[in-house]
Amino acid sequence: MDILSRLRAQADQAEVAHVRDEATQIGFEANRLKSSKVVQTRGVAVRIVKDGRLGFAASSDESAVEKLVANAAESAAYGAEIPIEFPAPAPGPQVKTFDRTAAELPVERLVEIGEKMIDLITAKDPDARVDVKLERGIEELSIRNQAGADVSVRRSPLSVLLHVSRVRGDDVLSIWDAEGSTAWDGRVMALARRLERKVELAQESATLESGRMPVLFSPTGALVLWVPLVQGLNGESVYANISPIADRTGEKLFDEKLTIVDDPTIDGAFSSATHDDEGVPHRRHVLIERGVLRGFVHDLRTAARLGVESTGNGARTLFTPPRPSTTNIMFEPGETPLAEMIAGIDRGLLVEDALGLGQGNVVSGAFSNTLSLGFKIEKGEIVGRVKDVTVAGNVYDLLRDISAVSREVGWVHRSHRLPYILLPEVSVATKQR
Repeated sequence: MDILSRLRAQADQAEVAHVRDEATQIGFEANRLKSSKVVQTRGVAVRIVKDGRLGFAASSDESAVEKLVANAAESAAYGAEIPIEFPAPAPGPQVKTFDRTAAELPVERLVEIGEKMIDLITAKDPDARVDVKLERGIEELSIRNQAGADVSVRRSPLSVLLHVSRVRGDDVLSIWDAEGSTAWDGRVMALARRLERKVELAQESATLESGRMPVLFSPTGALVLWVPLVQGLNGESVYANISPIADRTGEKLFDEKLTIVDDPTIDGAFSSATHDDEGVPHRRHVLIERGVLRGFVHDLRTAARLGVESTGNGARTLFTPPRPSTTNIMFEPGETPLAEMIAGIDRGLLVEDALGLGQGNVVSGAFSNTLSLGFKIEKGEIVGRVKDVTVAGNVYDLLRDISAVSREVGWVHRSHRLPYILLPEVSVATKQR
């Protein structure tokens, strides 16, 4: 008797998820190759619903059927009462998530890519210390449940994390970003060229006085705004009644220039798949449309608690049960060219990278972040890097009035496609008197 049958014999509902991941990782530190390793994860996770209570267990030993069944039953005896229903079979969208070229990139090719990235950066600044982490692999997830769902997802994630630092006396420059896809499409080198441009701009210094001023958030800088907002859009925050927008679906809360979509159906994108990690079919999901709140991201658990349908946003690891999570976040582009946005700023700030993302009372929408990289804009031109600068505000207030959203967009931090966003007045604090 297989494990699903054993679970079904003891529970009202049962789910079995087999996880098999393998990743080859190459690491460079301070411009030199430091490590090469293969990391494997393999195991099985189970969930059951018994007498209305949800139980969970997991093991890296796929043969430990008896122990998994016993642990799941024990977990359910004290688990939360949730009216959850595991999904029936349903087809997902046609989406490409596996590319053999990406999955089988030779180690020497990964090393060559890392070296090219380092050469690109150090050519602009010989004092730069560059850390690179490249990873390619294969992820396989299969899910079966008592309702008949039998889903298999195979992906070939390819990612790179790039960190550039430079110390000159008391001047410390620190920039990092990450890029990823499930296809060999050259996107990883676009990351290096993006950081090369930032390093080049950072050669010139400028000073900026504190005050309220126009602030232009780059695609990476816009994460300052996104991190608090995503907390409010998460089904767990809605259920806990801590999201400031929990009961405001259908209301116009933001500027009409703001449209945000969660889209796991994009070929080759890092977080794309046919189904989520609970076997629910993926779909394109509009969160905010022209400033109007349209919905939240839910897994089966938060959806059941709130009496709504799952949005197909359940995400799990082997030893962590599913939780609601975004996939590929798409801030829709605007109509204004970036050059025109910069040219229209008489005195302002360009936010490129910030420290401490996610710290503080982010659920309320508040943020206060010191910049690791920012530039002064004066009379329509970027004139130099500014140091010791902090931006602060509340996204629910600031995003009601957006001056412009750029035509240009960029993929950042693997699964965010963001434009440049210009806000007319943001609080900026500096050490400059």
